Parts: sequence; structure tokens; C-alpha cells
Amino acid sequence: MARVRLVAGNWKMHGTLAANRALLDALVAGIPGLKGVECAVCVPFPYLAQAAERLRGSALAWGAQNVSEHSEGAYTGEVSAAMLRDFGCRYAIVGHSERRQVYRESDAQVAAKFAAALSQGVTPILCVGETLEEREAGRTEEVVGRQLAAVLKDHSLSGAVLAYEPVWAIGTGRTATPEQAQAVHAFLRRKVVAETPILYGGSVKPQNAAAIFAMPDVDGGLIGGAALAAGDFLAIARAAAQKG
Repeated sequence: MARVRLVAGNWKMHGTLAANRALLDALVAGIPGLKGVECAVCVPFPYLAQAAERLRGSALAWGAQNVSEHSEGAYTGEVSAAMLRDFGCRYAIVGHSERRQVYRESDAQVAAKFAAALSQGVTPILCVGETLEEREAGRTEEVVGRQLAAVLKDHSLSGAVLAYEPVWAIGTGRTATPEQAQAVHAFLRRKVVAETPILYGGSVKPQNAAAIFAMPDVDGGLIGGAALAAGDFLAIARAAAQKG
């Protein structure tokens, strides 16, 4: 079965109602011409209602950037997978490097969030990746393998999405070469079910997207800064759509 090609935008903590409206409308206008690729935007929690309103019935899916591992209860400030489902979220990012590093989320907590999303029919986008120090120490496969194993202990990745995001290439302007990305994607591919899409995330831009997406085990991208500009995001989506 052919793997889904997916380009998902991660807006991080950016957005206003007015700016979002313009961006979403531009994306909705540009998406219909794209064939062979699915597109999504993962927006901050307060803007899920706006995304649902403006994107419902369009070819652009929406999702969240995080999800609680808990189903309900006294967890002030948390958002459950059932709540995301209420807003029509198709996706939820789990284990993003910023959550792992800044908020000290453990592999076990990420695995619990993955399970929570799946339990409510929300597709988790599971992120794995190594720091520059870990790469330079030759520990890339050890690190991403450990992060993935925490989820595979109790779940396959059937019905989920995997994203490789080298921490050293996120928001730094540095990008893994297509060959570096492919090497890690090939390693991950051997550990998951065949239909699992594996995205690359790490300073993907219109200028480098085609070369990265040309790699055989790269099925699309998890896009950060470039997802905030409609023209850039659509150009990256076109590069994914053109993959042979």
C-alpha cells in the first residue's frame, strides 16, 4: 500500500485572529490545485475553533501541537484528546523536541500522550530526534531508537505518523542534508509498519524541500517557520506533491 504524503505546518506559539484568517484563507485557496499530498496545520489551542470554522469542508486538515496524557480530571491547563476530537482535530503532535527539552517530557510521557490521542481517533504525529552533541557523538540511532521504542513497547505505528526532527536543525537555519535525513529515515523505516509515513522536520524551506522529499524514505515534512507564510507552505506542499 502506498504511503500517504503529508505536509503539516506547526505554527508553534504564533498567531492572531486576524493573521490566522488571512493565512488560512490563502491556504484554502491554494490547496485544491495540489494532487497526491495531504496538508494540515497544527495551531495553538485557542485557535482550534477558528481553524475548524474556516477549514471545515476544505482539503486542509487541522490539528493541535500537544495533548494531555490524561483523559480528564484535576489537571489545570491541560487539554485532553477528547477535547481535540470535539474540535474536529485530525492530528496532534506528540514529543516535539521543544516539549521534550523545555518542558522535560519523558519518553514514557510522550508514549502516554501517543496512546491518549489514538484512543480518541486523533492521529498522533510522533516526533523523534537527536541534539547536535548526540549526533557528533555518533548516538543518533541510539537516541531516536530509544524514543521510538518507548511507543513501540505497547503500540505499533499503524494509523500514526512519525516525524524525524534533528534538534540541531530546528529554528537554527541549519538543515540535515538530504542524505543525512534519508539515513535516519531508513533506520526508522525498518522499525515501523510499512504504511507509516515518516516526515522530516528541521528548517524545511521552498529552496530545499524538493531535494529532501526526493529521498525514498521521506514522505513529507513537519514545517515550522515556513508554515507561517502561505506562499512558502504551498511551495513546500507542491514539492511533496511532485515526488515521483
